[in-house]
Amino acid sequence: MPSPSSAVQAFEARATDAELDDLRTRLAAARLPEPETVRRDAPGPSRWDQGVPLADLVDLVNYWRTDYDWRSFEARLHQIGQFRTTIDDLGIHFLHRRSARADATPLVLTHGWPGSIAEFIDGVDELADPKDAGAPAFHVVVPSLPGFGYSDKPTTTGWGTEKIAAAWVELMGRLGYTKFVAHGGDWGGVVTTTLGGRFPEHVLGIHTTLAQPPPGLTTDGLTTVERKWVEETRDFTHNRSAYAKQQATRPQTVGYALVDSPVGLLAWILDKFAEWTDTEDSPFETLSRDRVLDDVTLYWLTRTGASSARIYTESLALLDPELRVDVPAAITIYPRDIEKCPRLWAEQRYRQIVRWRSPASGGHFPSLEVPGYFVKDLQAGLAAILAANR
Repeated sequence: MPSPSSAVQAFEARATDAELDDLRTRLAAARLPEPETVRRDAPGPSRWDQGVPLADLVDLVNYWRTDYDWRSFEARLHQIGQFRTTIDDLGIHFLHRRSARADATPLVLTHGWPGSIAEFIDGVDELADPKDAGAPAFHVVVPSLPGFGYSDKPTTTGWGTEKIAAAWVELMGRLGYTKFVAHGGDWGGVVTTTLGGRFPEHVLGIHTTLAQPPPGLTTDGLTTVERKWVEETRDFTHNRSAYAKQQATRPQTVGYALVDSPVGLLAWILDKFAEWTDTEDSPFETLSRDRVLDDVTLYWLTRTGASSARIYTESLALLDPELRVDVPAAITIYPRDIEKCPRLWAEQRYRQIVRWRSPASGGHFPSLEVPGYFVKDLQAGLAAILAANR
C-alpha cells in the first residue's frame, strides 16, 4: 500500500465565480500609461521597441474582460485528466493521459517560463493516440513546475532544476513508469537535459528544443548560419534578458506587481510571447489569443507571479558544466528561438544525437506557434530514440 504522502489524487481545477468577477473588475479599473514614444503607423517589429504597445494591450485587455472563456480551458484540463501528488513535502500537479495503445511509451513533457501546461494541451491527444497507426504512441504526463499553476509554491529554497528532475523520476515511478522518454524547452529543456544526464537508468532518451553546450567553446568549425546563431544568442543574453536578471535577483519584488495587477502580469508575459515568436508585428500572427490568455489567467488565478519567477533564482547557474547526456537525444533548433546551439557544440554534452532538425519557421513556443509541425517532429524524434534503444 502506498503511504498517504505518495498517493496520487484526482484533481479538478475550478475557479470560483467571485475570482473571475474580481479579475474582470480589476481589468475594467486598470490604470494605463501613456502610449510608447516609438509608435509606428505601419506594422513591424519596431512597434515593440519599448515593450508592449498600448493599443495592442488595450485590445487584448478588452477581449480578456468581455469575451475570453476560462471555463473552456478548465473543461479541457478535466477532459485530459488532472492529478496531484506530494513529493518532498511539495504538492505537484500534473496532467495524465494514458494511451489506448498497448505499445505506448511513457512521456513526460516539461514547460518553462512564461509557459505552463497550456503549452501542451493541444498535442496531448495526438501524442497519446496518433491518427497514423505507424506513429509511436505515448502515455503523456505534463507536470506543472513547482511554484507554477496548481503545483504548490515552495516555502524554502532548493527547488532548482536538479531537484525537479529527481521529482519527475519519482512522479513517473508512482504512475508505474520506471522507464520513460522526456521532452522540454526553456526551463523544461534544462530539466529534460538533467533527466537524461542524471537518470539514464530511467530515461530512455530525450527530445529538446533547448540544447545547452558546455561553457568555453570556440566558433572554430561552425557554419555561417551557426555563427549567426551564436551572435543572436549572445545579443539576447547581453541586451534582452533583463527580465531574467530581475527574476533571478529580485523575484519577490517583481512578484508584488505580477500578483496584484492582471494588466501588469499580462504585459510582462505578452512581451515575451511577442519577442520570442517567429512573427513580424504581433504574436497573434501565429498564436491563439485564447491560448495566451489561458496561460496568463492560469498565472493570475493561482497567484504564481512571484513563485514562478523564483525558478531563475534557484536555477540560473545550476546546469553542471560537466554534465554529459549519454542516452539518445533528439534536438530541434527553431530559427527564432532565443538561444540556439550549433550541433558541434551540442555534441560536447549530448553524446548520442540520433536526430537533429532546424526547421524553416518557429520560435520559442513551437507547440503554440507551429503545433502541427511540433507534434510530428516530437513523434519522429522520440521514434528515433526508441529505435536506438532496441
